[in-house]
Amino acid sequence: MTGPDVTVVVAVHNTMPYLTACLESLVAQTLPPGRFEVVVVDDGSTDGGEAVLDDYAARHPGLFRVVHQRNSGGPAAPTNRALALARGRYVLFLGADDWLGDEALERLVTAADAWGSDVVVPKQVGVNGRLVPQGIFHASAESVGFADSALAWALSDTKLFRLDLVRRHGLCRDEGLKVFSDQPFTLEACLRAERVSVLADYDYYHLVLREDRGNVTERASVLDRLRGIAALQQVAADLAEPGEELDALRVRSFAWDVPRLLRDGFLLLDDDVQHRVCAEVGRLVDCFGAREVYHRLPVPDRLRLELAAAGRPEALRDLIRYEAAHGEPPAVVEGHRHYAGYPAFRDGQLGLPDELFLLRETAEAADPLPAPLNLAQQLWRGIVPEHLRRGLRRYPVWRRLANSVNGGRG
Repeated sequence: MTGPDVTVVVAVHNTMPYLTACLESLVAQTLPPGRFEVVVVDDGSTDGGEAVLDDYAARHPGLFRVVHQRNSGGPAAPTNRALALARGRYVLFLGADDWLGDEALERLVTAADAWGSDVVVPKQVGVNGRLVPQGIFHASAESVGFADSALAWALSDTKLFRLDLVRRHGLCRDEGLKVFSDQPFTLEACLRAERVSVLADYDYYHLVLREDRGNVTERASVLDRLRGIAALQQVAADLAEPGEELDALRVRSFAWDVPRLLRDGFLLLDDDVQHRVCAEVGRLVDCFGAREVYHRLPVPDRLRLELAAAGRPEALRDLIRYEAAHGEPPAVVEGHRHYAGYPAFRDGQLGLPDELFLLRETAEAADPLPAPLNLAQQLWRGIVPEHLRRGLRRYPVWRRLANSVNGGRG
C-alpha cells in the first residue's frame, strides 16, 4: 500500500480555542481521504486541547494520529517527533494557532508534482492583525531563489517540503533553540533544494495572532531571539553562495530581525540584560558580515548595530529616545553628500565614522559653464538616459559639445 501524498505536522501546546479552527480546516480539505494524514504531537497541553485532539482522532479515523508527551519547553522537540512519524511524499508544517484554506493541500501537491518542486511556498495571510510580509507573493513562480526574489523574508517553515529532501539531509529543528528553530531548518532546505516554488493564487495559509499575544515568538526573550538569528546566519555562512544570495540573507537579519530588538523594548530591559544583548549583537555583526551590507541598510539600523557592537547601551538608549521625541533627524548636506543629522554625528566621544550617517550621494554640481555647454555636460555624464544620448550623437553640434566636455572622448 502506498503512503499518503502529504503529512501535515502539528505541534500543540495550550492553543485553545485556536486549535479547533486549525483541526476543522484539516477536516475540510478537498484533497481526498487517504491522500493525506495529520500527525499531531501534544507537548503536555493543560488547557483541554489534549482531549479535543483525542476526540478528533476518534471521529476521523485514519486522518489524525495523535501523540501525547510531557512538555519539552518549546516547539522544536514535538515538531521533530511528528516529523519522524511522517509517511507522506511531502510534509507541511502547520501551527496549532493557524489554519488552512480548504483547497490548500490539493493545490500544493498538484503544483509540486507538476513542477518537480522540493519546496513550495504557499501564499500566507494574517489574521487578527498578524503582519505577514507579502513581497514573495506578488505572483506564482515555478522557481525562485534568494538572489532574485523576496524569499529571504519568508523563512518560517509554513511550507510544503519534499520529505525525501528532509530525510536525505537529516534536516530537523535545533531543540536547543526556544524560538526561530524553524528558520535554520527552512533555510537549509531551500539552499539544498533543486527547486523552490511559490504559489500566490489562493489564500493557502492563515497565520493567526492570538488575542493574548501568546504565540511563541511573541513571548520569547530578546536573547532567545538573538540565538535563533545566529543559528540562521550560521546556515547562511555555511551554505549560501557568496554574493547576492548571501547578502540577501544578511540584509534579512541585519535590516529587520536584529534592529527591531534594539528599539523601544530595549529601554525596558534591565541594565545587565542590555549589556548582554549588546555583546550578542556585537558577535553577530563581527561573525556574519553585517558591515558588508551596511550600504543596503537604513541609517538608524546601522547606528543601532554599531552602538550595540561597541558595547554602548547608554548611547543606544539616547538614540532610541531621540527618535521617539524628534522622529527623522534633519539632513546635513556637505557638497554632494547628505548625512542624517543625529546628535551623535561627528561626536568625538562616540567616534562613529561619517559613512554610517550617509543618506545618499547626489551628482556633483555642474561647473559654471555657458548654458549649452552645461546642458551637454549633463547629457554626457548620465543625467539623460543612454538611449537619448545615443540618438544625439548623430548630430554634429552635440558631438562637438560632448567632445569639449569629455576631453575628446564624446
